[in-house]
Amino acid sequence: MLAFRFRTVQLNRLNWRDYLGSHNPVASALMAKMAIDPKDRPRVKAECLRLLVTLRLDPARSRFISGFIDTYLRLQREELPIFDHLIHTEFLPTEQEQAMELTTSWKEEGIQEGLQRGFSQGMQQGIQQGEYRALIRLLTRRFQALPADVLARIEAAQPEQLEQWLDNTLDAATLDDVFRNH
Repeated sequence: MLAFRFRTVQLNRLNWRDYLGSHNPVASALMAKMAIDPKDRPRVKAECLRLLVTLRLDPARSRFISGFIDTYLRLQREELPIFDHLIHTEFLPTEQEQAMELTTSWKEEGIQEGLQRGFSQGMQQGIQQGEYRALIRLLTRRFQALPADVLARIEAAQPEQLEQWLDNTLDAATLDDVFRNH
């Protein structure tokens, strides 16, 4: 008679911080299921993505693991600005770009919200969210880390203002030039 004995691992009892230095791609995915204090959720997602991009896996594996992270650590609307801030202030520029490419949950949320609120309104919100993310990405790439007050100003902006700031970014010599009315 064969007898198999397996060790049981309860992810929700493991501390995600213990796996930050791991070079195992599975750790980046499983951190999303470990014990997480609610206030740490945006940080954990950011750290999962940072670990994933530093492992330099092939694109298919990276997307697969990122999908797992997005599925099991879906951030609430109020957590997204914190997550974006962490990526734009604590990641190297190359890590930022790769992490943003791997983050797919915001696209899915925009689609779901669009279906719930009506196509037109959802489409407008999706466009505004895209402009918001594009502006932050361009400014971070051009001027490095963005101060918290700049991020808050961008988040509170009307669609027309975001469009103007995106246009200003093309010719701006300084961060202040982006926010001037031309």
